[in-house]
Amino acid sequence: MERKLTLKYLAVLLAAATLSLPSPAQDKEPPKKDDKKPGESEMMAMMLELAKPGENHKLLASVVGTWDYKVRFWMSPGGPPMESGGKSVSRAVMDGRYVITDHTGKMQMPGPDGAMMDTQFAGMGVEGYDNAKKKFVASWIDNMGTGIMNMEGTYDAGSKTLTYLAEYEPMPGIKTKMREVIRLADNDHRTIEFFEDRGGKEVKTMEIAYTRKSQG
Repeated sequence: MERKLTLKYLAVLLAAATLSLPSPAQDKEPPKKDDKKPGESEMMAMMLELAKPGENHKLLASVVGTWDYKVRFWMSPGGPPMESGGKSVSRAVMDGRYVITDHTGKMQMPGPDGAMMDTQFAGMGVEGYDNAKKKFVASWIDNMGTGIMNMEGTYDAGSKTLTYLAEYEPMPGIKTKMREVIRLADNDHRTIEFFEDRGGKEVKTMEIAYTRKSQG
């Protein structure tokens, strides 16, 4: 009887010792980090800082004013360009956070009978700099379609070049990659070139030359 009690007592001691030892999972578990999240006041301060317009917004605002523009665009690569022109007016809105540009003009487009005819053109662009993304952002709409093209871009100060990238859907199920290059030659001149991916090959589809008429 005494032998059985002794064995039982040893078994209890071994079980207790086993429970007190750290498990293998606990040995491998890394120390917990102090994941302290910013408080409400810190979050509000960050939001207010990100909402401030800065030097990149001033860069966009440098085009504010009235401009004449001339367009050359290619319906097919290697073919002769079609030409048109018009006027654009750029204005800063929301305390300089964005620049809106309205384009108006005429362009040659095929009519119902296939013959080329003058067509009234209207387009609107919105540009800004997203402090959170650290990227230039833009959108474009016009009376030649019903979609909204959204773009993101970067600026190279050395060449004074702003480059936007986008993907749009001109036809159902057909998505086209596009690159837009804006060169700020000087205060009164700038050019925009458009390139599209055609079967894996980038081709130039349009260029616009702007000349300032008036400032602000």
